[in-house]
Amino acid sequence: MDSTSTRRRATRAKLYEAAVVLIAEQGFSATTVDEIAERAGVAKGTVYYNFKSKTELFEELLRFGVGLLTSSLQTAADETAERGGTKVEALDAMIRAGLVFIDRYPAFTQLYVAELWRTNRAWQETLLVVRQQAVAVVETVLAEAVEQDELSAEIDIPLTAAALVGMVLVAALDWQSFQPERSLDEVHAALSRLLHGRVSGR
Repeated sequence: MDSTSTRRRATRAKLYEAAVVLIAEQGFSATTVDEIAERAGVAKGTVYYNFKSKTELFEELLRFGVGLLTSSLQTAADETAERGGTKVEALDAMIRAGLVFIDRYPAFTQLYVAELWRTNRAWQETLLVVRQQAVAVVETVLAEAVEQDELSAEIDIPLTAAALVGMVLVAALDWQSFQPERSLDEVHAALSRLLHGRVSGR
C-alpha cells in the first residue's frame, strides 16, 4: 500500500472517530461538518475531499464500524476452530469478542443501536446490509452446530442469530450505562450461561 492511501485511511479513521463521538453526543442533524473537521483536527475541505457529504460520511462510518465488529466475530470463530473447539464454544468466543468490541467502541455501538430503530433515514439500506453481515457470521456457526448435532435442528437459525447479536449489544450497553462496576468477565459469564441454557440453575 502506498503512502498516499495509508495517509488517506488514517485521515478517514480520524474523521470516523470525530463523527461518531459528536453524533452520539448531539445527534446527526445537530452535528455539522465544521464540528467534525475541528474535532478531527483537519480542514473542512478534507472532509469533502474524502466524502461527498455528511450523509456519505455517516454511511461509510456504519460500514467501517460494523465491518470491524464482523471481523472480530469471524476471528473468534476461526480461532476456536483452529484449536479444535466446538461450535458452541465458538459462539461463546463470539459473545466475548462482541463485548470486547463494544467496550472499545461504546459511542459507535450506542449510535448503531439507536439508528437500527429509526426509519426514513438515507442510510437505512446500508444499515440493513451491514447488520446482515454481522448476523450472517453467527448464522453460519449456528448452522454448523446444528449439522454437527451440537444444537437442536428445531432452532430457527436466522432469528437465533439475530437474538444472540441483539443480546450482546443490549446487555453491553446496559452494562456500560447502568452497571459500569462490573467487569467484562462478569458480563461474559452471565451471557455465557444464557447461551448454554443454564439460567434455570441446572
